[in-house]
Amino acid sequence: MKLQYQGVHKAFGAKTVLTGIDLDVAEGGAIALIGASGSGKSTLLRCTNLLEPIDDGAILLDGDDITVPGRDTDPVRRRIGMVFQSFNLFPHMTVLANVTLSPRKVLGKSKSDATDSAMSMLQRFGLADKAGDYPDRLSGGQQQRVAIVRALQMGPEVMLLDEITSALDPELVGEVLNVVRDLRADGMTMVFATHEMGFAREIADTVCFLKNGVITEQGPPQQIFSAPTHPETQEFLARVIASGRL
Repeated sequence: MKLQYQGVHKAFGAKTVLTGIDLDVAEGGAIALIGASGSGKSTLLRCTNLLEPIDDGAILLDGDDITVPGRDTDPVRRRIGMVFQSFNLFPHMTVLANVTLSPRKVLGKSKSDATDSAMSMLQRFGLADKAGDYPDRLSGGQQQRVAIVRALQMGPEVMLLDEITSALDPELVGEVLNVVRDLRADGMTMVFATHEMGFAREIADTVCFLKNGVITEQGPPQQIFSAPTHPETQEFLARVIASGRL
């Protein structure tokens, strides 16, 4: 088992945002987190990457509890890549500089090795001709693809994707989702929060519906989207269908 969530709780002050999260993510598996904004999806991902400490429970990576107080976060983050809604690219650096910085500074790769690896990845995702450009010269879809390449350059075992299409114009969503399809085909272990229900149905092994910090229902995509059993899941998906998003 690659990732395991065991009774994970998280609160911000008096507001509880995650309650008793239990979830297993198999190696090579893809878990989709769905639910309304504020349901706890992003917080769960941020806790997984140790950007937020949990208050109770444990998150295990290959059986190792990564949430033990005082744990060195850097080795964990090398194994767990994360891509955010906002692209977070360094505006004063070219695309190539953005995607080679961490491999050189953190992994100790030589400039030539980091560049060769980065150019190969940029080529794969249709960005090789943008290597010398600065982020403000790129479309939102191109910037998000660069952000994914930057995360992949660290050689992660798990990828966390937090609403990576939410800041994009509709016509740019497809090019980013195609990158995720490629990662899925490669067998990358993924946990992703998304409002793209059709994409979740296509890509995920398991879909988890969250409401108020609780996984209300989880199961295979066909079951969740075609025959949800929990009234709250049914209500949420009815709203999604009415809005034309499924």
